[in-house]
Amino acid sequence: MRRPSVAAVRAALSGLGPPRPSERELIDGPASPGGRPSAVLVPLYDDEDGRACVVLTRRTWGLRTHQGEVSFPGGRIEPGEAPMDGALREAQEEIALDPAAIEVIGELDHLATISSGSFIAPFVGVLAGRPTTEPNPHEVEAVLHVPLAELADPDVFREEVWTFPGGRVQPITFFELVGDTVWGATAALLRQLLGIATGTLGRGDLDHP
Repeated sequence: MRRPSVAAVRAALSGLGPPRPSERELIDGPASPGGRPSAVLVPLYDDEDGRACVVLTRRTWGLRTHQGEVSFPGGRIEPGEAPMDGALREAQEEIALDPAAIEVIGELDHLATISSGSFIAPFVGVLAGRPTTEPNPHEVEAVLHVPLAELADPDVFREEVWTFPGGRVQPITFFELVGDTVWGATAALLRQLLGIATGTLGRGDLDHP
């Protein structure tokens, strides 16, 4: 299946068990000095052709980290805040998505970013249709609407194997969109989302620490 719909994603997620914590989360825990609990929203909707599309953001160049990168709406979880509530709040703050219009249908595996060590909980949310968004100019340069079918194009996807300090060898995923390259944690989550939707990947197949 190269043109997954939201219904296909919903059905695939319903058959999975609970999300897997990241390796670093298991070892260090979110309360460690380097642990920074974060949550992101993976917003999906069907376009007029019945294709599932994902909403992504391009970060502004004035931020302290990940400047100009393509990512999901999300950020740090506030003290005492549930991760899902943090993801919904951040999506509202960054691109004005109404939490009441989002149905959370599942959760992808957790991961930790290689550069900052943030622990990320990714929640998949469904919208009734293409949302009207308003980028927060302090955080978001642009909002992107990308069909999952585009991500499934073999000419769009590629991987590189990088060696990090300490000798860790890690495959890094890239999606080469028109005008943007999606890579790192966001690309790893997109890869798992697409794999779950098409039945080619499952829990534990995130291929990311």
